[in-house]
Amino acid sequence: MRIIAQPLTLNAFAPYGDVLAPPADFGRVYFEKGLRSRRTTAWPSLSVTHSKPLPSLPLEATVLERHEFSSQSFLPLDVSRWLVVVAPSGPDGGPDPSRAMAFLAGPGQGVTYHMGTWHHPLTALDRPARFAVFMWRDGTSADEEFRTLAAPFTVALPG
Repeated sequence: MRIIAQPLTLNAFAPYGDVLAPPADFGRVYFEKGLRSRRTTAWPSLSVTHSKPLPSLPLEATVLERHEFSSQSFLPLDVSRWLVVVAPSGPDGGPDPSRAMAFLAGPGQGVTYHMGTWHHPLTALDRPARFAVFMWRDGTSADEEFRTLAAPFTVALPG
């Protein structure tokens, strides 16, 4: 299966989470409504990651991950374009790659994944990228879950 990434917009991404972007005018935008954890023992965790860019397109998605009990946010610090790949849960609770979607995010766009949203690991395009990452952790295996896909899919850009 081949997916063509579409532009990352508030409406298109709404089933999976929130798009984080600065306000058009001077001022501040709050995004705390999407920051959630169902675990009372989890603590807020803020980290910074430095990612290598994808060497070439298309992306072959072989693994998806989720944070079943908490949200996870990626806020670009020094980024060109990057891919956001998501999938809803299937009947077995794992990702349903047949309904996966891909979005092309720009340098000023971040995302917060809703609790339980299956997503591809961070995928920078064009050049190395730095992101601030906010999530909830309790140091157990419940922090994150990875699933290898029985049938990988590819993600390409339009055109």
